[in-house]
Parts: sequence; C-alpha cells; structure tokens
Amino acid sequence: MTVVSPHDAHRHLGVLPSFPFYGGPPVNPDISARATVRLLQDDLDAEGTELALAIPNYGVPDASASFALNELCLEAAATDSRIRAGIWASPRPQDAEMTAAALKYAGEQGVKAIKISFLLGGRASDEACRPQLDQIFATAREHDLTVHVHTSPGGASDVDEIGNLVDWYADDVRLHLVHLGGGMSGHIKLIGSRFFDWIEAGKQVYTDTSWAIGFAPRWMAAEIERRGIGADRLLFASDEPWGDRAGELARLAAATGDGELARAVLRDNAERLYG
Repeated sequence: MTVVSPHDAHRHLGVLPSFPFYGGPPVNPDISARATVRLLQDDLDAEGTELALAIPNYGVPDASASFALNELCLEAAATDSRIRAGIWASPRPQDAEMTAAALKYAGEQGVKAIKISFLLGGRASDEACRPQLDQIFATAREHDLTVHVHTSPGGASDVDEIGNLVDWYADDVRLHLVHLGGGMSGHIKLIGSRFFDWIEAGKQVYTDTSWAIGFAPRWMAAEIERRGIGADRLLFASDEPWGDRAGELARLAAATGDGELARAVLRDNAERLYG
C-alpha cells in the first residue's frame, strides 16, 4: 500500500527576528518560515497534507519571540480542520511567568501538544528548572496532551539528559522525543536499546526521524521489525522550516517500505496522537 499523503507530526509556524548567529551578521536561515495561517494552508494544499501539528517557531536566543507565536498557532488550529496546535513553554526559571501564561492555552480548541527545548538554556537535571517542568507535565496530564522535547547530541539536549524526563514523567504523559536523538550518538543510544527498553518498561515515548542521519531511519525500522515493538511509536515529521519535507519523507518512506509499518508511521500514529 502506498501512503501518498503522510501526516506531519511537527512543523513550525511563524517568522523569527534575524539574529547574528555564531558571530556573523544577522540572518534568517529558516527561509521557508511562514508568517501567516494562509501561507501555511498553501503549503498543506501543495503537499496534500491532511493533518499537521503546528508549533511556534524557535531558534533565536529570545524565548519571548516563540511565546509570542502561541496565538498564531491557536489561530491556525481554529481556522483549518487539518491543523492542530502545539504551544510553546519553557523550563527556564526566568521564563516562568510566560510559561504560566502559555499553559492557560492548554484547553483551547485544537491544542494537542506542549513544546519545550533546552536549546535556549536550562537542563532537565537543573533543580531550578524542575518547578516549571512539573507544571508543564501536570498541564499535559490534565489536558491529555503530548509533550514535545528537542533532542540533539551533547549538552542539555542529549539523550542522557532528556532521559530524566522519561524517568520522571512518561509513565502517564506522552513524551515525543523530537529528532530521534538528533545525531549519531543520540541515534545509537535510542535505537541501540533505550527507546525499546522504555517501551517495555511501560513508558509512553514517541519519536520522529526529522534531522536523522541517513542510516538511522533504516536501522529504526529494522529494529522495530526485529523486536516486534515500537511500530506505534515512530512518526513522520517535516520540521519545516528547519527540516526538508521532501528529504525527510524520502528517507522514512524508503526505510519503512510499502506495508503496515509505513501506514502506521506515516499516518496512523499521528492520527492517534494528534488527530
């Protein structure tokens, strides 16, 4: 069975201010970022996407820029039945007031997820972040939402750090580990054992293959087949405008083949979580 139009388990909405990354001139590297709901709808039309989770864009070291996009994502979900909203929250203590305000949106129409990231600061093992994390996950539990967390190798976003969130919260809150660990070491840590160990321990963990290095989707699909678990925990995500939808889809479609695993990963799992 060929899955013509996959669901998109996470993409970003909104345009960020330019920033002088790494000491260079101010730039906007996310050149396909969309500033309006109409432009996002045009993308969904062109792709044939029937379900998408839209999350505030982020990346510049100013959390307020992403908090300001929560209402745009809510507008998108209220405007188009294909779109679900993720709301931006922050574990950093300096963002506690903005996070408390953002979490008030958790019960709004179309909200399906809360997004957090340690790229802008903080870390799971920092006790100063724990009150905000407790509040975020308690809100997700109350409203039956999935928490999205960025992963990337090393530092505060490494699987070693993010694993604390699995230990503390994933018994009764769905935790979507974005980017499958985010790079070589993260892929090996998750696919080699931890992701499947967590599933067997009853943890509600999910992941997607956006940003994944070429070998990782193939290995993940092979491990799902070999172990007989995990087919319901892997999703397609474009991560637009930071990801490349066509490339992400080509890799994952090639890895999952043309059968039941492909249908689960490319459509059914997103429908169950965000539909």
